Parts: sequence; structure tokens; C-alpha cells
Amino acid sequence: MKNAIFRLFFLFTIIGSAFFSEAQQTTEKVSYDIINISDSCRQKDIFDFLSRKKIIDPVIPSRKVRAIILPLIGVSPSTGFQIGAGSSLSWHMGRHPETNLSAGVASIMVTTREQLIFQLKTNMFLNRNRWFAQTDWRVYLYRMPTFGLGTGPSDNIPVVPGDPSENSSNIRVNGKYPMRFNWIKFHNILSRAIPGHMFFGLGYHLDYHFDIVDIELKTDSVDYSSTPHYAYSRLHGFDYTHYLASGLSLNFAYDTRDNIINAYKGIYVNVSYRYNVKWLGSARNGSQLWTEFRTYVGLSKQIPRHLLAFWVYGSFVVSGQIPYLDLMACGFDQMNSSGRGYEQGRWRGEDFVYGEMEYRFPISRCSGIIGGVIFANVMTASNRDMHIPLFGFFKPGAGFGLRIMVSKHDRTNLLIDFGLGQRSDGFYLQAQEIF
Repeated sequence: MKNAIFRLFFLFTIIGSAFFSEAQQTTEKVSYDIINISDSCRQKDIFDFLSRKKIIDPVIPSRKVRAIILPLIGVSPSTGFQIGAGSSLSWHMGRHPETNLSAGVASIMVTTREQLIFQLKTNMFLNRNRWFAQTDWRVYLYRMPTFGLGTGPSDNIPVVPGDPSENSSNIRVNGKYPMRFNWIKFHNILSRAIPGHMFFGLGYHLDYHFDIVDIELKTDSVDYSSTPHYAYSRLHGFDYTHYLASGLSLNFAYDTRDNIINAYKGIYVNVSYRYNVKWLGSARNGSQLWTEFRTYVGLSKQIPRHLLAFWVYGSFVVSGQIPYLDLMACGFDQMNSSGRGYEQGRWRGEDFVYGEMEYRFPISRCSGIIGGVIFANVMTASNRDMHIPLFGFFKPGAGFGLRIMVSKHDRTNLLIDFGLGQRSDGFYLQAQEIF
């Protein structure tokens, strides 16, 4: 289970104080149908409670960067004790309101297992939304278990011709195969707006995995023991100790969301076709297709935060060969947020489809500082080498969580979630919405 207990001490103190403050503000029952109508019941955030100042209508100045910085301290089986800092960022890069809100997240963590995790991810609308820029930069000095591909029987490993597989000891508890690796990710997309909320653009993507060590891999003929990563790399022509994927992409987006951080309404569609080529440094030629759809359905005209949110995405190997660690896996989307209820990377495949629904609702009757979610997800993945088809097996998950409004101006929430999967669970703490 992903633990972050130390991170929660001050959060629950704030939550309790917010509930107490809410009880003092109103002693009569208020129907959800009239929340946030009166002047005394407008949306507030945690800083309004802490400052005790008079609440005024939010005015968002142009080009001003707002940052929420949190200390990150926790413990997890894959990292040991970890400490660091994270920030949720929002700003306008042009005249407001003609320019949509831009957003990003940044974090850096170090662990007792000599791991370093750095991430910087941004979605930026340039002046008057004429251009849209996306970045996803990461540096991981990492260790995590890997698993067999597909959502079927993942303990099975394909036979590598020429290897002494008859002596293989492939079965692991829960299909885990511990691994160490370093990863540099450098993804950039620049898109041009066209009428109708649409964007077309080009991107450059680099993923470099190196110093890869399958800890339990044994290749000698006397005591041979394979792993899913080793077998896949051998079968598809990759060096199992390092590989580079470098390529260009064509991108299309359609976006009518009212807020990029925390949408109350609108639709988001994203399609990206990436082609890795040797002349840009890739180990092999290969292409992937990414498709994504999100929509938000309001359940109350008076309370925009009371809604249903839907998210579906798919990643597919279209041609050539893609390295094992570059195949899509739960928890490796741009926000590292999919697959709540499962360990990061637990399900992976050449073809991967994921769907999730959230019911979002306010808990604080007047201020709206505290909200909640109930979610359910499901995923399916293929393993072409083992003839496990996409949609052949499904892995569901579900859970619940709290939302703490830390900035009403850009709707930034602090998220505390607990998820359950099949023989699996997870605890999650982050800023900005899951999707």
C-alpha cells in the first residue's frame, strides 16, 4: 500500500478546523440547491479560513503565477522513506479573459534507497489561445517491480529462442519482478489554434532508459531465470540494459473545458500519433497511437462542483517495435494518476485501454472548502507474444477521496484518495484533479 501518513497530519488538522468553522457560520440546514447563491455562501478556499479576511469576488491578474508548495514526506515499499517538495502552478500567459488559464505541476523527491524523482509538467495557452504548448519532463533514478504484459495471466513469460527456458523459474508472488533503472523523459508539443476550439501541432519526444537491472534475472544455463522485461527485449531486438526512443508526433486536440485544472463542464479530445525513428537516435523504428476523451456532466445548476466526470484513453502500438518500459502502463499518463487501486505499472501492454468515472460533490454546505469523490475505473491490456488479446481480461478498481479547495481563483484542490483493486490497494496524495 502506498503510504504517505506523515503528509496527512497537517491536512487533517486543517480539515477538522474547516468543518468546525463551517458549523459556526451556519446553524440551520441549507439545501444543496441553494448553496453559493447568497453572499455569505460563496466558494472559499483554505486560505480564506486561515486569514479570516473578508471574502471578495476573485479577480485574476494577467501574467501572475500562483504557486501552492507542499512538503512531501512519506514511506512506500518501492521507495522507502521519501522527502521532498511539490508545487501546483497556474498562470495566464496573455491578456485575461481572452487567454485561458495555464497550469503545471513540479516536484522533486529523494529516498533512502538512493532514488531521485524529478517531474515538471505544464499545459500552457499562449496569448489569446493562438498557441498551446505542452511539456512533460522527468528524471527518474528509480526502482520498481515490473510485471508480465497484459491483463491476463501475467506470471507467464514468453520463451526466447536459444535460451535454456526449460530450467526457467518464472513464477513470482503477484507476478513481481524487481528492477532498477534510470529514465530521462523529454516530451514537448506545440499546437496552433484553429476556429472551433481545435488545435493541430507537432511534437518531439525522447525517452531514454539506461542502467536497467532486472534484479532476479539469471542468464547462465545452470540456473536460468528469465523476466518479462528481458524476454520482451530479446524477442523485439532491444538491449535489455538500455534503450532510447526518439521520435516526432502529429497531434490534434479539441477543448471546450471551462478550466484546465478543474473543469465543471466541457469536452476534451486528444489524439497523438508518435513515430520513433533510428535517424533521431531510436534503437528501433516504431509508432504508437494515443487517443483520449474527457467530459463533465453537471448535476446541479446552482452547484457547479456537483457533477459526473468521465475519462477514457487508449494507447496502441501501430507499427514496428516499442521498448518494454515505453509501453503504456497504469499510472504513467501525463499526471501519473490513472489506475487508482493498483501499484504504478501493475498493468502494461502493447495495447492499453483505460476508463474511469468520478462522482464529485461538495461536503462543506456553505464555504465549499471540503468536497468528496467516489470513483470507479477499469483497464484492459494486450500481450501479443502470449496471445492475450485486448478486451480479453479486465481489471477494475474503485475508491473514494476528499478534495480540499486550496485556491478558489483557479479551482486547485488538494486530493486525498484511497483506492481498491483486485488483491491490491493504494493511497494517493496530489494537487490538481485526476482528470
